[in-house]
Amino acid sequence: MLKKINLILKSRWLEYILLSLMIVVGFIVRLYKINNPVADWHSWRQADTASVTKVYIQQGINLLLPRYHDISSIQTGIFNPNGYRMVEFPIYNAIGALLTTNLGHLSLEVWSRLITIFSALITAFFLYLIGKRFLGGWGGIASAFFYLFIPYNIYFTRVILPDPMGVTFGVISIWMYVRFFDNSKDFYFYLSAVFFALMMLIKPYQGFYAIPIAYLTVQKFGFKRILKDRKLILKGISYVLIGSIPFALWRWWESKFPMGIPFFWWAFNGNGIRFHPAYWNWIFGERLGHLILGSLGVVPFIFGVFNTKTKNLFIHWFLIGALFYVVLVADANVMHDYYQILTIPVIALALSSGSVYLWTQTNFNKILARTVLIFSIGVMLITGWYQIAGDYNINHPEIIQAGAEVDKITPKNALVVAPYDGDTAFLYATGRWGWPAIDNSIDNIIKEGASYYVSVDLGSADTKMIESRFTTVEKTNNYIIIDLLKPLPAKTK
Repeated sequence: MLKKINLILKSRWLEYILLSLMIVVGFIVRLYKINNPVADWHSWRQADTASVTKVYIQQGINLLLPRYHDISSIQTGIFNPNGYRMVEFPIYNAIGALLTTNLGHLSLEVWSRLITIFSALITAFFLYLIGKRFLGGWGGIASAFFYLFIPYNIYFTRVILPDPMGVTFGVISIWMYVRFFDNSKDFYFYLSAVFFALMMLIKPYQGFYAIPIAYLTVQKFGFKRILKDRKLILKGISYVLIGSIPFALWRWWESKFPMGIPFFWWAFNGNGIRFHPAYWNWIFGERLGHLILGSLGVVPFIFGVFNTKTKNLFIHWFLIGALFYVVLVADANVMHDYYQILTIPVIALALSSGSVYLWTQTNFNKILARTVLIFSIGVMLITGWYQIAGDYNINHPEIIQAGAEVDKITPKNALVVAPYDGDTAFLYATGRWGWPAIDNSIDNIIKEGASYYVSVDLGSADTKMIESRFTTVEKTNNYIIIDLLKPLPAKTK
């Protein structure tokens, strides 16, 4: 009987069945609140992304000139009347626009989230292959499991962001290089470089994925041969050129539109927090320890870090790359939790490594070790869910209500001021181009073309001042809409 059970457990078909089931369930859990308006956690960044897709749907796809509805100077310091949005190369947005236009049964928001979800499912499959290669069959299954079901990653792989797609390209690039590592076929080598280039076009911060690739290169050829073999040197240069030239060209093109390039230097160490006590608390305590690993997930993670009995230290060098990333991009990783999306693949691999070690180790009591492992993973998933559940909430539905009313009663070409502390989610809800905050005097903003003001903060000084000077179109307990082209008669003393 035990022999039959062992045969079943070692069966390749069991792996495929489990992987298929996990992918199906992984898809289902990501459908939770998929119809949400763009007003949940990190709505400002999601609105910026969705806005580019909406413009593509309305005006046609132009990959070289992505535009969005924010024409203010808030994100770039320069008035941006054409709404240029020069950040990641808009592959994600173009796909979203094509799907929404040609398969219009779903909204662009739902299609955008589905693109993110399918990117995650593809990533999980390739993580399974990577995990299987370095940790064995069950290590591959565990790698895919953690990537699919860490609650943090469930939420952040169903948002309207290009980052999960960048992760997909990065993980595929690594897997293709692993294939080259194993069989020396140039096809995989160059395919890896192509996917690396796609990754860099979407998220250049993912450049740290080059560290495990570099490690595999040294393992395969050795330092001395790499430095002396001219063919290897030329081959390495070709990889670097293929992987970096598209990004370099994109950055060169973007530089022609400074009004569309958001401030970004702050992301590295803008407020000087790197290596301060608060940095360690936020990155390793709050983000990694509590938000992602749900506290007790630290147990298999730590064993994964210390599990050096594997024949290849690929996962450890991948972790070193992730560490380099959170140190280099210190401020952004502290301020915004979505920046850790890029690190989840290696975290999943480390969790898998630790889980395999604890399950198969012979140094401790086997039953106790397995019990601790199961308990730790269970608590990790429960605690992680409690940490992330609130991110799905729409805490300010009034912006959706007010935005819908603006869309209903104002001309389609109206420029709108929709102040929401610079968060573009409110402006996006109006369906209009305009300002997500007052970045100048209201008179100058009117000269720049603004025709309506909408606010959900009825008591703000700006709202009261504008209400006293211009005609109110509509006012409720939740919002006010004001026509900036109809000044009220001056009051006589």
